[in-house]
Amino acid sequence: MSTVETFLIAMTIILALPWLIWRLGRTDYWAPLVVVQIIAGIALGPGILGRSFPDYYAFVFNPEVVTALNGIAWWAVMLFVFIAGMELDLSQAWRHRRETVVTAGLALVTPLLFGAAAAWMLLALGLQGWTGENGARWQFVAGVGMACAVTALPILVLLMDKMAILRTPLGQRILRYASLDDIAIWGVLAIVLMDWHRMGRQVVFLLAFALACVLLRRLMRRVPENDRWYIAPIWLALCALGADWSGLHFMVGAFLAGVVMDADWFDQAQMDRLRQHLLLVLMPVFFLSTGLRTEWSVGGVAVFVVAGMLLLAAVAGKLAGVHLAGRLLGWRRGEASLVGWLLQTKALIMIIFANVLLDKGLISSAMFTALLLMAVASTMLTIPATMPRLARTPELLNRG
Repeated sequence: MSTVETFLIAMTIILALPWLIWRLGRTDYWAPLVVVQIIAGIALGPGILGRSFPDYYAFVFNPEVVTALNGIAWWAVMLFVFIAGMELDLSQAWRHRRETVVTAGLALVTPLLFGAAAAWMLLALGLQGWTGENGARWQFVAGVGMACAVTALPILVLLMDKMAILRTPLGQRILRYASLDDIAIWGVLAIVLMDWHRMGRQVVFLLAFALACVLLRRLMRRVPENDRWYIAPIWLALCALGADWSGLHFMVGAFLAGVVMDADWFDQAQMDRLRQHLLLVLMPVFFLSTGLRTEWSVGGVAVFVVAGMLLLAAVAGKLAGVHLAGRLLGWRRGEASLVGWLLQTKALIMIIFANVLLDKGLISSAMFTALLLMAVASTMLTIPATMPRLARTPELLNRG
């Protein structure tokens, strides 16, 4: 078969398998389609399909096909992170700054400390195979800690919309907390990725980016909306290129490109359709390319043990932080648990975060696999843990 034909076989599997499982299995309550796509990506990777049917795996996911898939995956995830940056609404966070800063801060810092403690424990025990070849100890600890603290804003929006609470006062509060955490996540990532050998390039990029932002914002205010849609992907590509050239990683550049743009420059309905189409058509390729990077060579049991430890750190840390915030802010009974479980959603942003850590050699493929399993499990817990609490305390939906 030609490379094109094999590529199309791979695309058929990538698009059809998760949809069939989701549709026929009616998994929406515990595993929305995006979660099924991530799990399918893992199943199609070398750890499961590659071991079970090595000849079929080598035929379909040969180097030429994987190269083509990776190109699609890079662009898909850059667009996704770009849109996530654009949709951050910091004005609402500023209006409710005390509550937002206290809640978002404790919801981020506490699981970060729990996760960092788990990573430090792995190092202290002298366990091999979890750190990356290029990472210092502090980068490994900080990176794993932040991975445990992540809340995935785009997936949170999808889940809250599915539960019909997105437009409620409670839903808008959750978005404020997640938005502030989103900025902190990328800020910490930039610090962790700081390449002291390429500091000159990073300074040049940041200065050039600041100047370009001023020019871009002037341009975007003057051109009609139709032209803005053409300018946006060009701006995205340039920022991602500059960030990657400087050593910060192209996804940091993609987020920065989006966060300096105003969402009200674009029609919100069109922006929602773009995100939905991106999740439908392109992001499944990213999930598959992520699954192709999973590694079980440390031992399947060890990977699951570490994933369980990280899941415990992430869930317990997030709930502890939000409960502390609830005490400080005088929340009602049950409110902290509801908020804490909604903020457990990790999925895409954590996977993107872990991909960057793996790309830069700060974590090993085995740790990447453990983080991936933790992100999937954490996201799958969100709806089952939230819905019964909403049923018991529906009045909390109107708590703005």
